[in-house]
Amino acid sequence: MFSGFTTRYNINRLVYYEVFGEILAAIAREKQIKSWGRLKRIALVESTNRDWKDLSAAWFGGQRTEQKKKRPERDSSRSLP
Repeated sequence: MFSGFTTRYNINRLVYYEVFGEILAAIAREKQIKSWGRLKRIALVESTNRDWKDLSAAWFGGQRTEQKKKRPERDSSRSLP
């Protein structure tokens, strides 16, 4: 809908999320995950979503079209956004 982070980095799937009751806990967890290396973040995603399926595909009445799925390369020199 809007130009920004997701457009700039071609982000088009939701592959992992966590639910929190407190915003401060969510922010602390986000900072924790961001401090990890790429391989550890990939392992976190694959622990619950091995096939990297778009978890938001069925939202809004299933109006999203499925795009070709590509797993990230296992390059530890690059970090996930």
